[in-house]
Amino acid sequence: MTGYNFDDIRPYYDSEVKQKMRLLLKDKVFDEVLMILFKNRPKVEMVKFQLRRIKSVKQLQGVFVYDLLHWLVDKTSNGLKCSGIDKLDKKKPYLFISNHRDIILDAALLNVLIFEHGMNTTEIAIGDNLLQYEWIEHTVKLNRSFVIRRNLAPRDLMTASRKVSHFIRKSITEDKMSIWIAQREGRTKDGNDKTQDSVLKMLNMSNKNTISEGFNELNIVPVSISYEIEPCGLAKLKELIKKEHYGQLKTSKDDLKSMSMGMFAPKGRMRFAFGDPIETHFPPAENNEQRNKYIRDIAEMIDTQIYKNFKLWPSNYVAYDMLMQEHRFKDKYTAEEQMKFEIMVEQAMVHVDFPVTDIQERFLKLYANPVINKLKVKNI
Repeated sequence: MTGYNFDDIRPYYDSEVKQKMRLLLKDKVFDEVLMILFKNRPKVEMVKFQLRRIKSVKQLQGVFVYDLLHWLVDKTSNGLKCSGIDKLDKKKPYLFISNHRDIILDAALLNVLIFEHGMNTTEIAIGDNLLQYEWIEHTVKLNRSFVIRRNLAPRDLMTASRKVSHFIRKSITEDKMSIWIAQREGRTKDGNDKTQDSVLKMLNMSNKNTISEGFNELNIVPVSISYEIEPCGLAKLKELIKKEHYGQLKTSKDDLKSMSMGMFAPKGRMRFAFGDPIETHFPPAENNEQRNKYIRDIAEMIDTQIYKNFKLWPSNYVAYDMLMQEHRFKDKYTAEEQMKFEIMVEQAMVHVDFPVTDIQERFLKLYANPVINKLKVKNI
């Protein structure tokens, strides 16, 4: 379909698994990571022995990664559930577009769920800002991740985006592989999930047909991801304040910290809701303005499903009532749940040590925005 060489961005092939695994197992930093995970040397050596025998991506994910993620879910959450997955055709490739709350877990847990449903795991879009060490690059590419290059000069960025667009379309239409991509670049820091037009424009770069035909062949399924306790909530708050008040951008160290914190911090209950495939029937676009309007319409279709299917927790309702200073949802939480959340607000005030007056309001919005968005599309 394309004249592109995807070798610099694509996941590893099965034929490369043994060689890349050898490189990974020799990596001293990866060894340290295994020690943090498994705590003692004999266990780490046992894991390395297991990994040495892996010959394919499917074997790696089915034998090792799946068990590791289940262990994480049991250890750090009060359970993972999903809805809507039974409506999907197991033999069909989809482009799953979800809200983005956690660097690693959003895609990893989605893959656990579709794997359990008897579907093949997805290829995963990952920003190159996360590939700070060789072992991370090997680990994610062994797990079907492909790389999205960021922070390039405008012309190079356009070329890189076009290549990713062709890769995604080829994966779905020719290789029959599903894909996961976030609705926006970077995680939602304020709880207000919104699909960026730029993500959809990138997907459209490889489209040879009308906008409707091009998007319909991607089989887009919106996915709502909801964690009872916001992953890295306080870190997100700090990032926003640093950026808005001090013009400081997050560093690669911040990303690494968030990756680890998101995995090991308590998450409460977790829900993934799979929506209905998006179908559009626009007449052919006559100009750029119309094309942009269609893109905005598709973004709104995705957002509507993400808002509608988002699982709201007592903490979301308490935050909304505190923010609005009303008791609209008082039947949605107990006095104990309210007290628990108020303690979280107090902790945020203590831990986010910036001389900024609106820390409480920002923290409340992080939890209240999903309620505000759901109210736009549904009576709750």
